[in-house]
Amino acid sequence: MTIAGFVYSTLQRLQAPVIRRWYDHMTRIDRDGNMLFMNYGWAGLDEPRSLRLEPEDEPFRYCMQLYDRVAGAVDLEGLRVLEVGCGRGGGASFIHRYHRPVSMTGLDFAPKSVEFCMARHAVPGLSFVRGDAGALSFPDAEFDAVINVESSHCYPSMKAFLDGVSRILRPGGHFLYTDYHSPAQLVELRRMFGECGLSLIEEEDISANVLRALELDNDRKKALITKLVPKGLRHMFCEFAGMEGTHTFNRSFRTGDRIYSRFVLRKPAPASVEDAEVRELQPAGV
Repeated sequence: MTIAGFVYSTLQRLQAPVIRRWYDHMTRIDRDGNMLFMNYGWAGLDEPRSLRLEPEDEPFRYCMQLYDRVAGAVDLEGLRVLEVGCGRGGGASFIHRYHRPVSMTGLDFAPKSVEFCMARHAVPGLSFVRGDAGALSFPDAEFDAVINVESSHCYPSMKAFLDGVSRILRPGGHFLYTDYHSPAQLVELRRMFGECGLSLIEEEDISANVLRALELDNDRKKALITKLVPKGLRHMFCEFAGMEGTHTFNRSFRTGDRIYSRFVLRKPAPASVEDAEVRELQPAGV
C-alpha cells in the first residue's frame, strides 16, 4: 500500500465508529422522519432548481438533486439496484419512485436506521437490509447497478468495499458513486478502482454545485436543527450538515481541501457480451 493509501485507510478507521454512533443518535431524535436525507445536496449553477419534483418532495429538493445527478447517469428502469449506505432511506425511495428500477434495495449498518426505513418506506419493490459495506453478503452478479452517495468516507476499508461492489455487480453493470476526498485521496481512489476491476467511465468535480446547494438549503436545515436538536448539540449538528459559517463549510469546498466528485464506473463484460450489446444498439441493416 502507498503512503497515501495508508493515511487514507487510517483516517477512515478513526472516524467510522464516531459517525456510526452519530447516525444512531439522529435516529433517536428524529422519530417523525423529518430528516430523510443526510447528504450535502446538488444545485445547478445556472438553474439551481433543475429537477421536476412532486410537491411533497420539494423540501428535500437539493438532496434529491444530488441523487438524481448520480443515479441519472444510467437508465435504471427495469434494473436491479442496490444502494449501500442508505441512511434514512430518502435516496432509495427517490430512486425507486423517479427512476423505476424493478427492485431497489437499501443497505445500512445501523439497525435503527434500517428499522426506520422499513416502516417509513414500506412499498412493493423497495426493501431494506442491515449489512456491512466492507463485507457485502449478496451473491455474485446480483445487481445491475450499485449506488453509493456521500457514505464511503466513513468506511474502515475502501478496498474491501470496492472489491465487494465489483463482485456483486453483473458483467456490464454500473457503480454510481459520489463523495468528497482530499486531492491525495483521489489519486489513491483511482488506483483502487483499477485494482478491483472497475473501469472508470466518467469523473466530474461537483464541488461548486454542492457548495451552492449548501447555501440554498441552509435556512431549511437551520430550522430543522433548531426544532429537533437539544441546544447543547446544535453546533455539532451544524458542522455535520455543513451549515454556513461552520468549519466544514468554509474549509472543505471553498479552499480545495476537499473535492466533491461524481463517478460512473462499469464492470467489464466478456467480449461476446460486449459484441452482443453493440449489435442490439445498431440500427437494422448496419
